[in-house]
Amino acid sequence: MSRKETIIRHKIIIQKLRSRALTFEELSDRILQEDSGIKFSKRTFQRDIIEILDLYGIEIKFNRSNQNYEIRSEITDDYSQRMFEALDIFQALNFNNTTHSFIQFDTRKPKGTEHLNGLLHSIQNRFQIKINYRKFWEEEAEQRIIEPYLLKEFKARWYVIAFDLEKKDLRIFGLDRIINFRILETKFQFPVKKDVKKYFEDCFGIISPNNRKPEKIKLLFTENQGKYIKTMPLHSSQKITEIIDDKMTVELNLIPSYDFEMELLSQGEFVKVLEPKSLAENLKNRMENMIKVYE
Repeated sequence: MSRKETIIRHKIIIQKLRSRALTFEELSDRILQEDSGIKFSKRTFQRDIIEILDLYGIEIKFNRSNQNYEIRSEITDDYSQRMFEALDIFQALNFNNTTHSFIQFDTRKPKGTEHLNGLLHSIQNRFQIKINYRKFWEEEAEQRIIEPYLLKEFKARWYVIAFDLEKKDLRIFGLDRIINFRILETKFQFPVKKDVKKYFEDCFGIISPNNRKPEKIKLLFTENQGKYIKTMPLHSSQKITEIIDDKMTVELNLIPSYDFEMELLSQGEFVKVLEPKSLAENLKNRMENMIKVYE
């Protein structure tokens, strides 16, 4: 039995049981409807239950009262959601040999993803790494020794948040700017005593908060753009506070950084900053400077 078939089978099982509880016979019928070439027996299913718990953290239990199998516990964090997204894409791409004729990918491809496995190994095992790193505005690469804490994605680019031994502080390094790196034998003990995942909790993007405090931000969207923002929130703190006629008011609690200003500018004339006034002024100044470029 191929690994590909196993992954596809896992994906179908999870997908079907997330919708509702099923008997083994019902689940078997649905799997065969999805892919008639998949071999599925009760013994295979019992092995799948163990593997699904081990690989995805999803527990499938048998309910004797109604003879149904159901998902009892499920991890719903960002990691799991991205994993399911990857499974969806994997299944679509392996539908048949002509899939490429019907799918068009974003032509902007992130660089530096070849470093992900090595960096993740260093993070999990707490190994220092030596990197050759070239900033966009510098010609020559510089050598740095860092202690990697966290991998973070933002707008199709990957970054590693690490403790820089020379700067003696947290720094953010773009993987696309890492020329090469070497895993050292030296282990580290997290000299920065903070939850790095929470480090960006009040941020939009990848710019360090630098001890700044989050602010209440109030935005006014047009009706159509508001629908888009509703289905893809700008930030986890986003709340819709008012909908009147063709306008929607949204409130967020975050640090108004450069990344956030660029995001608002990308919304064009479909959004207006109501609060704070300082953010509205910053955007106004940026737009006036943009106009000067075309004069």
